[in-house]
Formats: sequence, C-alpha cells, structure tokens
Amino acid sequence: MAQILDPLPPEQSGKSLCCYVNATSKIQVARISNIANWYFERVVFPGQRLVFEAPDEAQLEIHTGMMASSILSDTIPCDRLAINQANISDIKTDSDNRNADSGEENSLASSIHSKNGDNTKPLIIVG
Repeated sequence: MAQILDPLPPEQSGKSLCCYVNATSKIQVARISNIANWYFERVVFPGQRLVFEAPDEAQLEIHTGMMASSILSDTIPCDRLAINQANISDIKTDSDNRNADSGEENSLASSIHSKNGDNTKPLIIVG
C-alpha cells in the first residue's frame, strides 16, 4: 500500500504494512516523526482503523485531542503494529474459493480486532 501524499523515502529498505485502532472515545492524531525526510500524520476518529505502510524502525506517536490542545499519550514501535503479510495472501486465496454468502469471518478479520469491542466492528473482507 503506497502513501500517495507522502511516499516513503527511496533509501528506506525494510517496510511493513501496519494497523492501528483508536479504541478510545476521543479523536487522536497518529504521527511518525523519527524517520528523516518523511512526514506522516493522520487523524484517527474513535473506533477507526488506520492501515499504513512504514519503515520497520518507525515509531507511531499517538496524540489524544483535548479541548484546544493535544497530549502525547503513547509511542508504539511500528513493528508491533505490523500485519502478517502471509495471512493476507492466504485470505485472498481462501476468499476466492469461498461462497460470498457463507458469512464466515476470516483469520485476518479476527486478528485485527480492537482492544475495546464496544465501539468497533471486525474487519470483514468480501470476496
């Protein structure tokens, strides 16, 4: 998945597909600031999933919005947010062979659940 507005610098070799879920009831800003020559910042609404590509050494800063300010509430190494690429190719193959009306939840959907199940729903890939 390429970032259209802010592609990774060409000198970055190791990169991963990552997923972060805002399991709070507050708006958050996700920012990566430790990679030279690269700017990544996104607003993440409550219950929203953010899927992005980042260098292996990147650290995702989570800033939680307060009234007219924000607080750095967490810093997460992106390698902890990495989505297993092998599961994605397995699911694509499985979804091609499965009946679309079966209603089964696949392994990627079950692996990308938020910590707080009250305000989010599982990701379902329709094949």
